[in-house]
Amino acid sequence: MDYISFEIPGLNSLPETCFLLKRNSRSQTAPAWVFILSALGLFIYQSLDAIDGKQARRTNSSSALGELFDHGCDAVSTVFVSVGTCISCGVGSYPDWMFFCGFVGMFMFFCAHWQTYVSGTLRFGLVDVTEVQIAIVVMYVMSAFGGVALWDYRLPVLGVKLYAFPILGIIGGAVYSCYNYFHVILNGGVGKNGSTVADTSVLAPGMHIGLILTLAFIIFKKSSNKLFELHPCLYILTFGMVIAKIANKLVVAHMTKSELYLPDTAFIGPGLLFLNQYFNSFIDEHIVLWIAMVLSLIDLTRYCTGVCIQIASHLRIHVFSITAQAAPKHD
Repeated sequence: MDYISFEIPGLNSLPETCFLLKRNSRSQTAPAWVFILSALGLFIYQSLDAIDGKQARRTNSSSALGELFDHGCDAVSTVFVSVGTCISCGVGSYPDWMFFCGFVGMFMFFCAHWQTYVSGTLRFGLVDVTEVQIAIVVMYVMSAFGGVALWDYRLPVLGVKLYAFPILGIIGGAVYSCYNYFHVILNGGVGKNGSTVADTSVLAPGMHIGLILTLAFIIFKKSSNKLFELHPCLYILTFGMVIAKIANKLVVAHMTKSELYLPDTAFIGPGLLFLNQYFNSFIDEHIVLWIAMVLSLIDLTRYCTGVCIQIASHLRIHVFSITAQAAPKHD
């Protein structure tokens, strides 16, 4: 039998966990402790993500660097959480649903910052990312104690398998979020004549995410070697690093009120995959996918490192430490 290697990182300093998922079968899955660690890591991550702003204000260390770090970590974490969610409920056996569930979370994250770029304010709905993360934690715990086979259980009255409920929840959440996001994007521009904060078209960022998703879908469907079916984790991680890069660029564009340009080195990896496929895959697609993954990861690291160093130098602050505040003097 063939095996697919999946990786789920332990978020917030938890050790990285690797496991094997059998292709076209869920008879062999990750052990229970993997899902327990994933649930614990995600809970710690979302808790710290919710209180970091309050801590920054308490220590008088709020800055643009902190904002970029916050959203930059979120962009990368979204990729791994998307993969982990698909694996935990056994969606990996269904390539089309795996593709949808894997990319829709990253698309929603980009749209959240797209609306921020348009309206100047990051808005949250009544049911938003925190509620989704708690639901994913519950799914991890269910898979830990019931196994991935639990999601194959067919409900006696409705006649549907249990894994249909996470998928329906993802679809419903995506429709609800898209309605809210695009309502703001199309009607909430704060620039001249309803434009973005940089006085550019409100639809301009859509070209970036649209191009990446289009390339990802075309390569998925046109691959003669079933690239996505055989290597779904590596595939989603590769394109996830690209989306994380442009999401970070969108955050920087919002902070600096500057234009978001379409030409970018982030498209090199997906471009190589597309060109290789266009020329009848004269190089093994799996090898090209690994090359694209490495290039995308290096590009993301280079960009984030460079921007953080520039912001820290401009604001005369340190990246991983804060200056002690002087104690108030008393008469």
